[in-house]
Amino acid sequence: MDLVVTSLEAWDGVWRRNQHLVAGLLRRDPDLRVLFVEPATDPLHAALGASQPRLGRGLRAGPPLDGIRPEALWLLEPTKWLPRRVDRRVDERWARQVLRTTRSLGMADPVLWVNDPAGSLLVEATQWRSLYDVTDDWTLADRSNAETERVIAQEQVLLARCDEVVVCSPALAASKGALREVTLVPNGVDTAGYLVARERPADLPGGAVAVYVGTLHGDRLDVDLCAATARALQGTGHLVLVGPNALATEQRSRLEATGVVMLGARPSADVPAYLQHADVLVVPHVVTPFTDSLDPIKLYEYQAAGRPVVATPVAGFRDVVDDRVTVAGHETFVAAVVGAVAAVGAFGGVGTEAGRVVDPERAAGADWSRRVDQVAEVLHRLIERGAAE
Repeated sequence: MDLVVTSLEAWDGVWRRNQHLVAGLLRRDPDLRVLFVEPATDPLHAALGASQPRLGRGLRAGPPLDGIRPEALWLLEPTKWLPRRVDRRVDERWARQVLRTTRSLGMADPVLWVNDPAGSLLVEATQWRSLYDVTDDWTLADRSNAETERVIAQEQVLLARCDEVVVCSPALAASKGALREVTLVPNGVDTAGYLVARERPADLPGGAVAVYVGTLHGDRLDVDLCAATARALQGTGHLVLVGPNALATEQRSRLEATGVVMLGARPSADVPAYLQHADVLVVPHVVTPFTDSLDPIKLYEYQAAGRPVVATPVAGFRDVVDDRVTVAGHETFVAAVVGAVAAVGAFGGVGTEAGRVVDPERAAGADWSRRVDQVAEVLHRLIERGAAE
């Protein structure tokens, strides 16, 4: 079977849902081939901002991966030359490039897996069997009217025409399931990576550390709350943010001024060490309709790490039954973090693994291998239906 995946994230060292699921499927099926379509680079946008502009890398073989044969995974990174307001056909050009690439790889009748809603153009342009994997409700994100209207129109096509729809959270199951039948496949965790005790990362600052792991983005991160938490920890510890930084320049400057330590992205294989050596793990997220649609991967990672957690009342954390998770509103969050850090210090010493409690059974139940099994069942239904038709 051939599979074309239109992804919202690039295939890099920071593994997210798409990479875990695709790699798991490739290991299960030695005959599977995947074209993984990454987000297009935007040199003009980068040049106008603070990033280094670069062209997309085009088609290339995926990196070597254990248990996956060479040339089973291909990556395509297009280039977005002009903004949509200038080039009205930018999405059509993207779709044509994807179609040309599938032909060049000899993928005559692949299955289409849409994560980036722009994949709706491929649904309209082909007769490919299709799966829509909804991981974020971008129709609820704070975007321009034009961007919101574009995403709504794309999702209408996907919900109406895709053969299968998968969602990652109960909130998405309720909202999208009201329109058509959907399958709930939550996010997960690489359990094996958390069962082994790791050495403390050298770049973690000394003293107590309250650690957040995840992409730093204004859609999720409460910048004001992070700044207040860092100020409250001054003299005793630090707030440490680990993950790709997509914050605006002004937001970064505010955090740096309050002493927040932003370490940037770290390979997924290194993340367990940061979580295991946190005194407290934190989730200073905004609570919005958009964040309520999510199933945070960090919920499963934090629980697998076995550390105390303080989170704002966001989806996933506010509903979990776990004595180690404290849910605190915006007004009480900072005090809850400071109190949790102090409690760890009293228990066995700040900056140690004191009090780390791992529940292997809970972690195993959320392992990515379970999620791969669920997605494989959905793909099997899709293929069987196509064969019958």
